[in-house]
Amino acid sequence: MALSMSSLTSSLSSLSFSSHISQRPSTLSFVRSNSLSISHLTKTHSVAVVAAAAAVGSPLELKTADLKKYVKSRLPGGFAAQTIIGTGRRKCAIARVVLQEGTGKVIINYRDAKDYLQGNPLWLQYVKVPLATLGYESSYDVFVKAHGGGLSGQAQAISLGIARALLKVSEDHRRPLRKEGLLTRDSRVVERKKVGLKKARKAPQFSKR
Repeated sequence: MALSMSSLTSSLSSLSFSSHISQRPSTLSFVRSNSLSISHLTKTHSVAVVAAAAAVGSPLELKTADLKKYVKSRLPGGFAAQTIIGTGRRKCAIARVVLQEGTGKVIINYRDAKDYLQGNPLWLQYVKVPLATLGYESSYDVFVKAHGGGLSGQAQAISLGIARALLKVSEDHRRPLRKEGLLTRDSRVVERKKVGLKKARKAPQFSKR
């Protein structure tokens, strides 16, 4: 009788232990599957959002693409095929300017002038002065390809390019443009650094002893 009771208790304990073991993996597997499914959903959602954003594109890219189409429609054959064209230079900047009859738009490198020149009033004034001198602010559209240098140099190069292009409209424009100094190429550039000096002219501090 004692043997039968001991065998019964041992069998019961083994059954309870096996039931505990069998229950644990099911709970673990359930939690793991949930976490995996949630992470998978978040990943797929983020990938879908990125793909949608790439398909739509930024507003600046869309605006640039539209302006590029507009410029190509206005200038068949490109810049070199146009008749009223002028080239301006300042420091390291070079600007090729084309004038066409229009309403006064200024497009630089397929972007609006105000956007390209960061709304700087001085740089925008450089661009407007040649046309304003002759009263053509709303008579011509200006198309520009500029490269090299900074925005300040490019703005002054555009000014010279517009003034030179206006000479091809009429030679009578030379006198008023010359009077305002708009046909003079500004040849000033940064002076080179010298050996033994810190900059072009700045010398190290002198010490007597």
